[in-house]
Amino acid sequence: MMNIAKDHKVNEQIRVRQIRLIGGEGEQVGIIDTRDAMNMAREAGLDLVMVSPQAVPPVCRLLDYGRFRFEQQQNERENRKRARGQEVKAIKFRVKIDGHDFNTKTGHVRRFLEEGHKVKVTIMFRGRERTHPELGERILVRVAETLADIGVPESNPSMMGMDMNMIMTPRVAPAPKKEREDDGEMAASAPSGAAAVPAEAVAQPEAQAPKADAPAEASTPA
Repeated sequence: MMNIAKDHKVNEQIRVRQIRLIGGEGEQVGIIDTRDAMNMAREAGLDLVMVSPQAVPPVCRLLDYGRFRFEQQQNERENRKRARGQEVKAIKFRVKIDGHDFNTKTGHVRRFLEEGHKVKVTIMFRGRERTHPELGERILVRVAETLADIGVPESNPSMMGMDMNMIMTPRVAPAPKKEREDDGEMAASAPSGAAAVPAEAVAQPEAQAPKADAPAEASTPA
């Protein structure tokens, strides 16, 4: 459906004498009097909505305005949610960070990765620390190793000004734990007939083993 501005005019708000009308199925009706278009909207149980006020004459369309606005609001919410999901978080470390702060900040990175965010891990250098970039690399490698179960570096560490950066991206898990548990419960509760098939297939050779030397007619069903 075409994009319609939020401040468009609807029904009686349309004051122009003539419009170019688009029907409810997207068909081009042509240039008609606004009064006739209003009558068509009422007969179809739809609204007359001005979708292009700058055109000459303005373009209007027949549609269910209430439903349209509801769908627009739903799309806007989904877009905001998607934008939040693609957000890149940032956590900064110092070169001389102690063990407690390292664990705290690494915990924040883990939480962001669990929520599905990418995380920009930054090492901030001060003064002469800039001459020892290997110290920053050592911390970033330690962060990556600590979070290897849930995230992976998107690229090698890189310097930008006085900072060294590394992007961590969430690791794609094979399947959430909840889904694996549900699959196990479904398998345990499957009908006995369906579950017995594999068991019989395995047990059958053992049941027939003693009959291997028996006469051929003994294995023929009665």
